[in-house]
Amino acid sequence: MIRINFFRSGEALTGFECKGHSMSAERGSDIICAFVSSACYMTANTITEIIGLEADTAVDDGYMRVEITGSNDSAQDILNGMKLHLTELEKDYPSNIKVIITEV
Repeated sequence: MIRINFFRSGEALTGFECKGHSMSAERGSDIICAFVSSACYMTANTITEIIGLEADTAVDDGYMRVEITGSNDSAQDILNGMKLHLTELEKDYPSNIKVIITEV
């Protein structure tokens, strides 16, 4: 199962951690994994490369963690969009994706 944990401080999202594998198909053919990976990379790259916010990041096989060190409305919109996207995917694939919100 893929678990995506969004970190929240008050009303603001401060980052996310995504780990695991959906195990719905063979490696390289798993569309659920591709959905989630694409959303994670797009979010991380948009926040750091387009908006220009600094972030603490870690990436490994089946793992990504992004914690932004500052925030603005654009970063919040992007993180909330990612959360909405993955929450909708969780409804379609409840045995493969779990979205969690953690207060930090």
